[in-house]
Amino acid sequence: MRVRKAKAEDVKAMHSLINKFAKKDEMLPRSLTEIYENIRDFFVCTQGEKIKGTAALHVLWEDLAEIRSVAVLEEYQRSGIGKKLIDQCIKEAGTLGIKRIFALTYYPEFFKKMGFEDIDKNDLPQKIWGDCLKCPLFPECEEVAVIKELRG
Repeated sequence: MRVRKAKAEDVKAMHSLINKFAKKDEMLPRSLTEIYENIRDFFVCTQGEKIKGTAALHVLWEDLAEIRSVAVLEEYQRSGIGKKLIDQCIKEAGTLGIKRIFALTYYPEFFKKMGFEDIDKNDLPQKIWGDCLKCPLFPECEEVAVIKELRG
């Protein structure tokens, strides 16, 4: 299995994977247009030609980025794919000079195993005023905010 930057030809498979979890209210849905417009944010984990997982690093500010749309095929969960995808997002954030990286998640323990810590969503105004206000779950969202400070 290998992690690489997503390509336009991957979008339909990514869309299907992300929205499979969105239908179970485990993440926000993403439209095809939204994925195509943000293709540079996405990574995929592949085995041969098959996409097993995806994640995105979305830059919000000079020192802040979000990990979003982390999805791994159910039969490949707990095999390290999610960690590989998150590690790649963290690596890219470091390359871009981003100092803090966060996620909104229903699975905070997954992120805490990788050094993320709880944070109050109100401490992320760029996210709240940029995306959360548009969400149908706002302000009753039950996602937990986690953040990681990047070194060097």
